[in-house]
Amino acid sequence: MENSKLLKSGEFLVSEVESKDVFIPEEFNEEQRMIAQTCSDFLVAEVYPNIEKVEKSDRELMKSMMKKAGELGLLGISIPEEFGGFGQSFVSQMLVAETTGAGYSFSVAYMAHCGIGTLPIMYYGNKDQRERYVTKLASGEFLGAYCLTEPGAGSDANSGKTNAKLSEDGKHYILNGQKMWITNAGFADTLVVFAKIDVDRVLSAFIVESKYPGVVIGPDEHKMGIKGSSTAQIYFNDVKVPVENLLGKRGEGFRIALSILHMGRLKLGANVIGAAKKAINDSVKYANERKQFGVLISTFGALKHKMAQQVIRLFASESAVYRVSSDIDTLMKKLTVDCGDYGRASIEAISHYAVEAAILKVVGSEMLDYVADEAVQIHGGMGYSAEMAVERGYRDSRINRIFEGTNEINRLLVVDTAMKRAMKGEFDLYGEAEKLYSGLSSITDGKSSGESYFQQKARYTKNFKKVILICINAATKRFEKNLIGEQEVLNNIAEMMMETYVSESLALRVEKISTLKDASLYKDMLDVNIFDTAAIVRKSALEAIGAFCTPESCLSLIKAVETLTNVECFNVKDARRRIADKLIEDNAYKF
Repeated sequence: MENSKLLKSGEFLVSEVESKDVFIPEEFNEEQRMIAQTCSDFLVAEVYPNIEKVEKSDRELMKSMMKKAGELGLLGISIPEEFGGFGQSFVSQMLVAETTGAGYSFSVAYMAHCGIGTLPIMYYGNKDQRERYVTKLASGEFLGAYCLTEPGAGSDANSGKTNAKLSEDGKHYILNGQKMWITNAGFADTLVVFAKIDVDRVLSAFIVESKYPGVVIGPDEHKMGIKGSSTAQIYFNDVKVPVENLLGKRGEGFRIALSILHMGRLKLGANVIGAAKKAINDSVKYANERKQFGVLISTFGALKHKMAQQVIRLFASESAVYRVSSDIDTLMKKLTVDCGDYGRASIEAISHYAVEAAILKVVGSEMLDYVADEAVQIHGGMGYSAEMAVERGYRDSRINRIFEGTNEINRLLVVDTAMKRAMKGEFDLYGEAEKLYSGLSSITDGKSSGESYFQQKARYTKNFKKVILICINAATKRFEKNLIGEQEVLNNIAEMMMETYVSESLALRVEKISTLKDASLYKDMLDVNIFDTAAIVRKSALEAIGAFCTPESCLSLIKAVETLTNVECFNVKDARRRIADKLIEDNAYKF
């Protein structure tokens, strides 16, 4: 499906789209469903039976599972056919990321290989590099890793010390340095390594083969979770890297690193959905078997509340994931026609949606943490036992808030990137914000007589956006250039932006579902979500206002927020119970 109206990244703050222009998971085609089923079958046949063994840091076992995935073609989903892959759409890539997300440590190894281990070469490599490396990475002959993080550098990637110097004969770069937290380090054949050439201030990127003399792989780290994935330090001691293995241009490494992080954030947003569905399935199956006080615990209202919230948060997050994935596909097609290079067009389209990528990363990782935590709680004491899958899922989920840039950094990126895009004139954020701010005293909730169910929800999300714009305008006026240092205020604005984007995505999905089938349960999800979002927007806005308003403007600001976050009261308890009852009846997530 191709959107007739394609919003720019962050433009959702000032523009609306219609449900007909949004892709929803209910529209997956037969081929996409078959690919997802193949991934699911692979987990059942190859991963789950070996999960206990692989969790004991069995590098060879994980390597063999990855090789088997390659034999089935699962490593080449996103690679064009000319380089040995299947050339699937970005939506299909995200569906594969979702499905494999239920694979615990295997999912981490798989996603690292298919994403950051392969795609930098696919997106930024020349034809020779793609033919030499991407073809083998797509088949599983080679397995890949990505080497960016260094001791002491952490989130500030450009402060790394790894260095490359051109040899006297000009045929090699001599690489020296150390990388840490490298996923797949123990068995990777190719490494995408970031280093500064000579005294350059910015990074360059190199394709390094692990067999090159001077490459030393450290022992696997002992980790809280994802124990089956190989995570180790890698040392480079006078490693001779052929000059033809410079990836992209000299000094382009930092741009490559940032672009790949955007991709990683998007795919993590999909990956956590699969993990969450697995946790929900484990939760409801246990609740339908465990008895307390002579009755099944699935009959208890308190547990129904938990299970319903698990479902609502997952379903809403999923709605946002596939909404932006389809937008990326549309932009990819346009850019490929414009520039003629699929790789460069793909990464440009992905990088464009930096605001939404950060939103999906934060919302998805925190959704999974909630779902995994409640899965343990539903299991009670048994949830704390290593015998149960939810114990592993709980430990594994925690890393997602640190992967691909911490959630703290991504929250700041949500706001900062949207504001910078607006300043470049990509959409009129500040003009709309100023109009609202100058008319604070006359703001109403916009309710009209005879509005339909979905018109009401659209009005609510539009009002949430107005709150965001008012807060951005007021904060900018108060702090000016110092706003970047007011991280608490930026976090308040980010929270509102993230929740509003997800709520709007959910509303658009439910409206589209209503044209296909009975949507009553999905409306329950939307009702609860909007009710919760209104409270979050209100609280976040009032916190922000308290930090920047003057006594004269405070009352009008607060009144505007109260007006714009006012949503209709309804029986939230019964709505959640209906959702939970469906889950309990199906004994599995089938929404």
